Amino acid sequence: MTTFTPRVFSGMQPTGNLHLGNYLGAMLNWIKLQETQECIYCVVDMHAITLWQEPKELHKAILEVTAAYLACGLDPKRSIIFNQSQVQEHAELAWIFNCVARMGWLNRMTQFKEKAGKDKEQASVGLYVYPNLMAADILAYKATHVPVGEDQKQHLELARDIAGKFNLDFGDAIREAGYNGDFFPLPEPFIIGPATRVMSLRDGAKKMSKSDPSDLSRINLSDDADTIARKIRKAKTDTDGLPSEAAGLKGRPEAENLVGIHAALSGQSVEQVLAQFGGGQFSRLKEALAELSVAKLGPIGRETRRLKADPGHVEGILADGSARARAIAAPILREVRKIVGFVVS
Repeated sequence: MTTFTPRVFSGMQPTGNLHLGNYLGAMLNWIKLQETQECIYCVVDMHAITLWQEPKELHKAILEVTAAYLACGLDPKRSIIFNQSQVQEHAELAWIFNCVARMGWLNRMTQFKEKAGKDKEQASVGLYVYPNLMAADILAYKATHVPVGEDQKQHLELARDIAGKFNLDFGDAIREAGYNGDFFPLPEPFIIGPATRVMSLRDGAKKMSKSDPSDLSRINLSDDADTIARKIRKAKTDTDGLPSEAAGLKGRPEAENLVGIHAALSGQSVEQVLAQFGGGQFSRLKEALAELSVAKLGPIGRETRRLKADPGHVEGILADGSARARAIAAPILREVRKIVGFVVS
């Protein structure tokens, strides 16, 4: 059997500002992983254009998201940080995977149905097949682990299906190429603890989202201290006071959300937060959460704004990361070309 080098891959789209949900739900885990794992972190700009993006705004957004990556604590010396479109192997492998994946698999992808809505006949082909590109993102590096949230588990399963079918379909060619086993690994989800699920500050039943039309629904990582505090104070609550035990949060999504955010930012459990604030009014929790959020996120916002003011530095980091990413992906794709039967000079 083939032994694969442990390697982590993950990415975010450059559409809108990164927000508190991205930070608590994904970024903190990414930062921890780079301490112990070989990590590749991508700004997935090719995924972004499955929906129309104004070109100048997309270019700006790629640099802004990269700046936020760096400001949060991703280290370009420890991790490879790059934007997807600078590594052509993603697109080439995605085409090969378009020819490996089955229509029935893609028809089961719930995110396409959600994003396309009732106008799926008007949706881009890219939006339909982008799970194949996601598989290529991972497997171009033979990544073995992917930090994923609930909404991406189905896509990781598809990546495993594609890898397995490629290994099966081209098994003879893989062996002839000198591999004693599979060519691609079946990537696993990387779970290093319960990620915080951060909900909208205006509706506790919805995830915090870049696409929500109300800026008050989220805390952007680029927000200044006054904006952060104002959004926390305006966050929706219910009419009851805070419970003293976690069971009392059931059926109260806004209360659960604010307590959960405080717990995640302070490094405490929900029970510890309620021991401090339970039995009191929301105003006391909100004031403490506003102060805590400013202390934790304020420096990230300042560093993000500093990096955005120096786009040449950010572009240099992306160029270096792209070269390092290609050094891994190019030999893998060369082997893929041979295995599928292409003429390779």
